[in-house]
Amino acid sequence: MIQNQDIICFCNDWGGDPLSKTQIVRRLARKNRILWVNSTGIRNPKVSAHDFGRAWKKLRQYFRGVRRVEDNIWVFAPLVIPFHGSPVARRINARWLAAQLRRACRKLGFRDATTLTFVPSSAAVVGSLRESRIIYYCVDEYSQFSGADTEAILQMERALMEKSDAVIVSASRLYETKRAYNENTYLITHGVDVQHFRKACFPETEIPADCPTRRPVIGFYGLVEDWVDLRVIRYLAEARPDWSFPVIGEVRTDITAFENLPNVHFLGRRDYGSLPGYCKGFDVALLPFVMNELTIAANPLKLREYLAAGLPVVASPIPEVKKMGRLVRLATSPGEYLEQIEELLARGQRGPRMVVSRAMDDESWDAKVEELSEYMQGLGERRAVLEGV
Repeated sequence: MIQNQDIICFCNDWGGDPLSKTQIVRRLARKNRILWVNSTGIRNPKVSAHDFGRAWKKLRQYFRGVRRVEDNIWVFAPLVIPFHGSPVARRINARWLAAQLRRACRKLGFRDATTLTFVPSSAAVVGSLRESRIIYYCVDEYSQFSGADTEAILQMERALMEKSDAVIVSASRLYETKRAYNENTYLITHGVDVQHFRKACFPETEIPADCPTRRPVIGFYGLVEDWVDLRVIRYLAEARPDWSFPVIGEVRTDITAFENLPNVHFLGRRDYGSLPGYCKGFDVALLPFVMNELTIAANPLKLREYLAAGLPVVASPIPEVKKMGRLVRLATSPGEYLEQIEELLARGQRGPRMVVSRAMDDESWDAKVEELSEYMQGLGERRAVLEGV
């Protein structure tokens, strides 16, 4: 593990469930100092209560300044103009954001920092903070998100890759699409907090009271967005009205089609700490994705979490899912989902099993961050050699 480094991380907003960025940063923070820069956005705002509330929250966070949230982690919420499609807005943001961050770095005493950025919208400011090295860590095809300004995101991302010392990607598809813009592109697949999700296999772990008890329980958790193929869940619920279908996670898409399906239970977002308990209550876990450029490039965290919990999984055949081999059943249609689930149940392969969980022992976040650390160390050594020439 690298140590005694100052690292500026451009990420999503701090808080909420620990995404891949949080898992990585918390491990780096064991031996390094981190300035976590909250999201500067990838889509244009809409006139909606959600976006107004988000803007008001960001304004309040900005006036709180740099704040310490954990050991060796400080968070700063910058103010930017959110219209990334506008060249004028991007130029203004570059100067304004750089000034804000240089002030934050001076306050923390950061020197010769490494920039580790997860977001394309950081492109204009990255390189102006007197960094010792720049790494772009790409975990999604950001230009394909609903509401994103596709061309603007692509332009920013390409500029970011070209000025980066290295590009890290989390999926093979991303490697294929990013390699052309930076020859120092490396694949590090996502990890999983194995010990946390393995709790689903332990007798003492309690199943939350709101998890359905009518068996079999076919469950899903995660953000319910337009990339989740809800047609699959609806088909299964109609075909098997005596089965239970808990759906755990914040809902950001239309679910009116489920109003007359009493066996589908939208439970809302639940705390990360409670997820192993819900997994223990599942007989089979679902990962139904709409097949498009966004999901083909995805490496879903919940897949490894389901497996670390020891669960049988039926999933859409996106490339990173197919890599898991026999650990996952693949389905391309609602009917195939039903067939695969029924075969698992008939074979007695239901609920958490330790033999499945142990297959994830080599996929820990600690191992993934050590791999990232090796690349970061190598970049530092290479730059030192070049500067000495």
